[in-house]
Amino acid sequence: MARVPVAALNHMLNRTPNRTRPLPALELAARPRPWLRALGLTAVVLVGAWLGLLIVGNVRAPVGPMDTTMALRPSVTGGTKINISPLGALSLDSHVAPVRLDVNIDQLDPERSQALVDHPERISGLQDEVARDVEHGTLDLAVRSCVAVVSGATALGLAVYRRPRRALAAGGLALALLAASGASAYATWNPKSVLEPRFSGLLSSAPSVVGNARSIVTEFDVYQHELARLVTNVTKLYDVTSTLPAYRPDPSTIRVLHVSDIHLNPASWKIIGSLVDQYKVDVVVDSGDTMDHGTAAENGFLDPIRDLGVPYVWVRGNHDSRTTQRYLERMKNVHVLDEGRAQTVAGLRFAGTGDPQFTPDRSVAPGGDAAEQLAGDRLASALRDQRTAGTPVDVAVAHEPSAARETDGTVPLVLCGHLHHEGTEVLPYGTRLRMEGSTGGSGLRAVERKYPAPIEASILYFDRDSRRLQAWDAIQLGGLGLTTAEVSRHLADENRPGGAGGTGSSHSPSPTPPATSP
Repeated sequence: MARVPVAALNHMLNRTPNRTRPLPALELAARPRPWLRALGLTAVVLVGAWLGLLIVGNVRAPVGPMDTTMALRPSVTGGTKINISPLGALSLDSHVAPVRLDVNIDQLDPERSQALVDHPERISGLQDEVARDVEHGTLDLAVRSCVAVVSGATALGLAVYRRPRRALAAGGLALALLAASGASAYATWNPKSVLEPRFSGLLSSAPSVVGNARSIVTEFDVYQHELARLVTNVTKLYDVTSTLPAYRPDPSTIRVLHVSDIHLNPASWKIIGSLVDQYKVDVVVDSGDTMDHGTAAENGFLDPIRDLGVPYVWVRGNHDSRTTQRYLERMKNVHVLDEGRAQTVAGLRFAGTGDPQFTPDRSVAPGGDAAEQLAGDRLASALRDQRTAGTPVDVAVAHEPSAARETDGTVPLVLCGHLHHEGTEVLPYGTRLRMEGSTGGSGLRAVERKYPAPIEASILYFDRDSRRLQAWDAIQLGGLGLTTAEVSRHLADENRPGGAGGTGSSHSPSPTPPATSP
C-alpha cells in the first residue's frame, strides 16, 4: 500500500470547498429568517385583500322593491349586518368566519314598488323573489370579491417585493384564504339566525312594534300583507310633496308656519321646506312631538332644520326628551321655549313651555291632566309677568291643549298640538286657541289605522304693526296612500262670538283680551 506524502495531504485539505466551513456570523445575520419572510408575506396579503375589497368589492343588487349594496368586510366573528338608514342596523349570527356580509338598504325603487301596488297578486311571490335576488347578489358578490382580493394582494405584493413571482404568490395565498373563509361560512351557516336578530339605533324598539320573531314566522301571510301595505304607503307618501299649491301672501304681513306632531316622518321636512319657499314664511313654530322615542339615535333626524333658512321656534312635546331639547338648543336658527321664557323672533314675541311629561319613559309615572294644567298655570303666570313688565307676549306655545287653555286671558293667541287634528276656538276670556294637526300624518303610526291621518299645517298671517292674527290658511294633504291637497282661508273674525261671521277685513286687528285671568 502506497503512502501519501504529508505535503500532498496538506494540499488536498486546503482545497476543501468553502461550504464545509461554518458561515461567518455577519453573513447569517444578513439573511432573513424564514418565519419573518412568511409573516411579511401574510401581512401583505391581508392588507392587499382588504384594500381590494374596499375599492372594488361592492355589489349593487336589487332585492324585491329595494336597491341594496352588498359587501364583504374583514371580521373576527363573522355574521351579517343589515344597515337600514336612518333607522339603524340589524345584526344576525349567520356564520362564523373571518369575513362579515354587509347589506346596505340604499333606497326604495318607486317603479318596482308601484308594480306591487298595481298588481297585488305579486305579493304572494315576494318571498321567493327576494330569495332569488339575494342568491344572485351573493353569487355576484362572491365572484367580485375573488377578483378584488386577488387583484389587491397581487398589486400590493408587486409594489412591496417588485418581483412578479412574489406578487403571484401573494395573490394565490389571498385566494386560498378567501376560499377557506367561504368554506368556514358554509360549514357554520345558521339559517335560523333570522329568528334571533340584534337591533341597534331606532330599530331597537322593533321587537315591541312588530311582535315576537316566532309569531312573524308562524303568521308570515299576515306579515307579508302588512309589509306590502307599508311599502305601498311609503311609496305614495313622497308623491304628496309634489301636490302642494302655490300662493303668494301680502308681503306687508308676518307669515308664520305652524307645524306639530311630526313624529319622525322624514317626508315632513320636504313639505315644510316647500311651504317655507312658496309662502315666503318668516318663522316656523313647532308645538312639539317632533320625535317618537326621544332617543339620542333620533337626533340626526332634526338636522334638516338647519337648512330651512328661517328661524325655528320649538317646544318640547311628550315624545321629545331633554336630550332632544339640548340637541336643538345647539342649532343657531332654533329658539327653544321653556319655563315661560319669552323671545322675540321675526317681529313677534313668543313664550312657551315644554310638556312636563315624557311618555316613552315607562319608568316615570305620567301626571295626566293635572301635570299639564300645572305647567299651563306656570306659563300663564309668566305671561302676566311679561305684560306687567311692559313686554307683552304675542303668541304662547304649548304642546297639550289642556296646558294651552290655562293661558286664557293672558295672551291673544296660543298654539298647541298633541291630538293629531286641527281646530280653532276662542276661549272664555278672549284668547284664541289654535290647535294644529299632525304635520307627519301621525308619523310612524300611520300604518296602524284603517284610514291614514292627513298631513296638516297652517300659515298664520299677523299684522306687522299690531302683531295680531289676521287670518290663517289651513293646509291639509292626503295621508299615507292618498295624493290630495286642500287649502282653506279663515279670517280671525269668523269664530269670535258676536263677530262678523267671516265678512270682516283680513287686516282688522283682533281685540286685546281682557287682563283678568281665569
